[in-house]
Amino acid sequence: MRRGVGIQAVQKHTLQQKQLQTIGEQINQDSVNKIKDQLVVFKENLEQFAIKHKKDIQKNPEFRKHFNDMCLMIGVDPLASGKGFWSQVLGVGDFYYELGVQIIEVCLKYRSSNGGLIEMNLLLEYIRKMRGKNSIEISCDDIESAIGKLKVLGNGFNILKIDSKKIVQSVPCELNKDHTDVLVVAQQKGFTTVSIIQSELKWNLERTNSVLNFLLQEGIAWIDDQSTEVMYWFPSLWGNSFEN
Repeated sequence: MRRGVGIQAVQKHTLQQKQLQTIGEQINQDSVNKIKDQLVVFKENLEQFAIKHKKDIQKNPEFRKHFNDMCLMIGVDPLASGKGFWSQVLGVGDFYYELGVQIIEVCLKYRSSNGGLIEMNLLLEYIRKMRGKNSIEISCDDIESAIGKLKVLGNGFNILKIDSKKIVQSVPCELNKDHTDVLVVAQQKGFTTVSIIQSELKWNLERTNSVLNFLLQEGIAWIDDQSTEVMYWFPSLWGNSFEN
């Protein structure tokens, strides 16, 4: 008798578990459906917001950034296609693709003089000059959004954080932490040396030379062997002055 009672208890417990699982799945599905419904409403409201504030989105870089942030919250990418609602109403797709082309033009133009790395604010000044005074105002946030779209071209465009500076990379090479650590050391004066790197980063000679040789080969660093110690200059870190 005890064995029979034990089997019934196990069967009852199994049934309860299945019922709880079914209820849990139903609750989860209901929650998912509610979220989907909320997102549909949110997207419709966002479209109405876009229509109402079209001029602000087009002309005000800060307002445009907040609008893009709202889009990302619900998984809407107004830059994903040159067709559809967002392009027809706002023209934002065309705006960022045009900006992406201008970024490529500027980066290619100055690659031989900066090694394929250019400080974000300097890039912004170059592009503003290219676009002219009567064009839509742009910001560093706009450049970052456009560069995000350029990543479909491969690893040729990237944004590096060097201390408080943002550097746009336009050379198709993978910069690891060792490379960026050297850039951090060099960013104060625009150059570094083997002894400075070894002192600041506590690296051995082999590691130091390996990183410097890579940066030289990629054209990111320039060598000056006229001093008592060889100096490695980084034109991308020389400052924000730009040509007229």
